[in-house]
Amino acid sequence: MSERSEPRPEPGRRVRRRDRHGRGLRGPIAPSHVPIAKSRGERFDDLVLDAVDRLRPRWGTQLASVEFAVEEVPPANELIDGPTRLSSDPIPLGRAESPSGQDPAAVIVYRRPLEARARDRDQLGTLVFDVVVEQVASLLGLAPETIDPGYDDRH
Repeated sequence: MSERSEPRPEPGRRVRRRDRHGRGLRGPIAPSHVPIAKSRGERFDDLVLDAVDRLRPRWGTQLASVEFAVEEVPPANELIDGPTRLSSDPIPLGRAESPSGQDPAAVIVYRRPLEARARDRDQLGTLVFDVVVEQVASLLGLAPETIDPGYDDRH
């Protein structure tokens, strides 16, 4: 019987030094500094931030106290048609929350419904921008065309 040079793992715990084909563990596919290394959620967050940055030169003072957030899907209570719904679409793409008590005003954009509607990244960027414009307009009590003069041309 030969002796082992490696210590035995604790019972119930496996130590893997190689994959099942003996080539070693996989590393990242791309370096962390290239765009392809970002997850879909991170890329979507960047689109929302880009949309807000496009509005800041004109609406910076009004948006200074507004928080922008991304959620995967709308909560179940928003899926029911109600008088507060802005569009006839059964699934909301975002919402605006007025400030209440300690909570600042907020614009929330829903990632999955927007990704489902977009053909490609360019269209997704346009959809995200339109939703941010619509929600900011709702929050400020203005028309979307006032927030972004090009909004009317896209609709």
